[in-house]
Amino acid sequence: MGTDSNSGGGGSRARGWVLKALVLFGGALLLKRLRKATTRWDHARAVAEALSGEKFSREQARRDPDNYFNIRMLTCPATEMVDGSRVLYFEQAFWRTPQKPFRQRFYMVKPCPKEIKCDVELNSYAIRDVEEYKNFCDRPKDQRPQPEEVIEDIAEHLTTIHLSRCERGKRCLYEGSTPPDGFPNSWNGATYCTSEFAIYKNGEVHTWDRGYDDEGNQVWGARDGPYEFKPAPSSSDDDMFSPLNFAPTLSLEKKMEGSFVIDEQ
Repeated sequence: MGTDSNSGGGGSRARGWVLKALVLFGGALLLKRLRKATTRWDHARAVAEALSGEKFSREQARRDPDNYFNIRMLTCPATEMVDGSRVLYFEQAFWRTPQKPFRQRFYMVKPCPKEIKCDVELNSYAIRDVEEYKNFCDRPKDQRPQPEEVIEDIAEHLTTIHLSRCERGKRCLYEGSTPPDGFPNSWNGATYCTSEFAIYKNGEVHTWDRGYDDEGNQVWGARDGPYEFKPAPSSSDDDMFSPLNFAPTLSLEKKMEGSFVIDEQ
């Protein structure tokens, strides 16, 4: 009788282990399926959040004032599309004159199409009335164009950048670029433009926009590497707007030619 009791207990324990294994296996499969269902949108959300905020190329301009300006990059949420794509407002201005942005765009952030090997698709669009959106992020929400207006003001498509999660061990979180043949662009004699983009773990965003003519000669954009935008330091940093080794403001406008695409307004 004792033997039967022990064997019965062993059988119960074995069944218990089998049941636990099945539960764990089933849970792992479910988690895997959930991750597959949400990861694409998690990536898009992470990129949108990383882009948002105020960033400056201040340190880079200090290191190499002949080739880089201290630019303020400001990005914030503007609306969300029906399919879940996030629309961000983006502007760039010289740090001395943040109220006068020279570049204004909408970014649309969404997962890459399944047929393309990437994680996030970052599209840029022109704005129908740029004057109405100047300093959009600095204004109280009730003094900005409202979400439904934003959707109506999304104008022509400009570029698409496909971003992928960076490999383990790299400093970046996401990196990518436009296709090699770029997108049409006519500023300063260009016929097409390309963009490279990287988001870093410390909050930096590196962008490298360049324009080329029919013969492949670069006609605008930084030549030595991407612009490096770092998050704005805290207000306690008294050195934030200290005089830098920059050319006077008037000469900046002359040096701008060949460095940036200036929105025609």
